[in-house]
Amino acid sequence: MPLSLLRCLLLVLSAASGLAHAADTDPVADNMLLLQTPSGGWPKHYREKKVDYVRDYDAAERAALRAPDRHDDATIDNKATTSEIAYLAQAHARTGNPVYLQAARRGVDYLLRAQYPNGGWPQYYPDRSLYRHQITYNDDAMARVLQLLQDVAEGRDALAALTPEYGERARAAVARGIDCILATQVRIGGKPTIWAAQYDETTLQPAKARAYELPSLAVSESVGVVRLLMRQRQPSPALVRAVEDAVQWFDRHRLRDTAMRQVEAPGEETGKDVLIEAQAGASLWARFYDLHKQQPMFVNRQGEQVARFADMPNERRVGYAWYGTWPEKLLDQEVPRWRQSVAKPTSPR
Repeated sequence: MPLSLLRCLLLVLSAASGLAHAADTDPVADNMLLLQTPSGGWPKHYREKKVDYVRDYDAAERAALRAPDRHDDATIDNKATTSEIAYLAQAHARTGNPVYLQAARRGVDYLLRAQYPNGGWPQYYPDRSLYRHQITYNDDAMARVLQLLQDVAEGRDALAALTPEYGERARAAVARGIDCILATQVRIGGKPTIWAAQYDETTLQPAKARAYELPSLAVSESVGVVRLLMRQRQPSPALVRAVEDAVQWFDRHRLRDTAMRQVEAPGEETGKDVLIEAQAGASLWARFYDLHKQQPMFVNRQGEQVARFADMPNERRVGYAWYGTWPEKLLDQEVPRWRQSVAKPTSPR
């Protein structure tokens, strides 16, 4: 074979090998491997900033992340851990790289270990400092965990690669989680309402988190809980009642013909303000309601309840979602469809 032809052949083979290697890797997934904590979960922050899986990590950062004494700040807050497991499963499906699937397995193991015997999940594990050990529905943390484990149990999409090994354990964990949700639906005066954002993991009573997050009924989180419950196939009578009770509560506490609007306010601290005003056909809910009179609840940064939204400091009015429309789509569109599906017999997946 002529030398020039041999060189061309070697170049082609080298290029093909490089392409094959590139196809086996995913830079984002590789960074997820780097950021995965010793317990198998993932943090939400790196050096006090939101984790960035697109950036390059230098040699010193990589060494620190691989150090055996690295702080384990794994959490389910802010979509951490559940998002990485789902992404790594997809990366494995695309590339066939077994390392990504192994990391996803470690993530599922983490979730299964972190679950309390009563079915709840802490916001952080193994870190139990501050309020991190509390059962956490805040920002849909536990609902996302249950949804992911349900997808593993049912073999949905790329997570099906985890089903043979984890299907039964994931199914059992979901069942315990649903039992916890049903047990923590807050009753006031003997009547079921909705859910709090976090709970004491021993007493299952609503608990305080940050200074301005007092024990209360949490509307946004409860919408996520109800959506999760409606996702269950062949729901039990207790589950159906829990959904209907929550739906009735949402409807009773709907502020009808009321809307929220942000406006320019040069005289205010932030230069902006939030107004609650009449608007025909609109609906609005407060984010939190107190556990006694079930009235909208507002709290300043010092942890003190403020009677009226207008009396809150401007920075707090503008900087936090005290009002919103979270249940609107649920009530107007999703619940009617769910009721129809519940009325029809279904077979287990």
